[in-house]
Amino acid sequence: MREIGGWDAYNVTEDADLGLRLARFGYRAATFASTTFEEAPTHLGGWLRQRTRWMKGWMQTWGVHMRSPRRLWRETGAKGFVTLNFLIGGNVLTTLAVPVLLVELAIHLVLILGMGRSSTLFTGPLMGLHVAAIVAGYASTIIVGLMGLRRRGRLRDGWVLALTPIYWMLLSAASWRALYQLFKEPYRWEKTEHGLARRRTARTGPRKVMRQR
Repeated sequence: MREIGGWDAYNVTEDADLGLRLARFGYRAATFASTTFEEAPTHLGGWLRQRTRWMKGWMQTWGVHMRSPRRLWRETGAKGFVTLNFLIGGNVLTTLAVPVLLVELAIHLVLILGMGRSSTLFTGPLMGLHVAAIVAGYASTIIVGLMGLRRRGRLRDGWVLALTPIYWMLLSAASWRALYQLFKEPYRWEKTEHGLARRRTARTGPRKVMRQR
């Protein structure tokens, strides 16, 4: 940590920034199978604030590391460069674009039903590409979700993945909120409340975890 300069106290998702900086210093990360008991937010307001913070931090991370693209390429190689722009930048851009897509889709449906003609987005040589991108996005989200549920023996809860389009709209709201905060309140850290869920542990059985911030 000292070697890479500690962590950025002004980045609200410091782990994303740390991952990129570790890679720039030649370190590599690995994952291992484990279980954590950190529960997700139980209310929409808490979820929205958490996702807003995550998206704002990703915006900050992308902006910081892309200040010098050539240097980033030299230090992380093609993999690091692509990861930053596709995984972090691409996720943010995609969620910001959701309202544009929904408006265009609504216009398309109105034109089809009312005038018998289509909008420009859903016609022409790029129509197949647009449709493929939408389908691939939803499909990948659902497939990854099903994989996770299967590994945890919770496939019975797979029906919730049918709500993916609604989830994306809410995520888009968080991203636009994050973009606003990036200019108005860039260092505001909206805390996520944890320790509210009742869970079963291997040794003690069901127990109520104390509230904490």
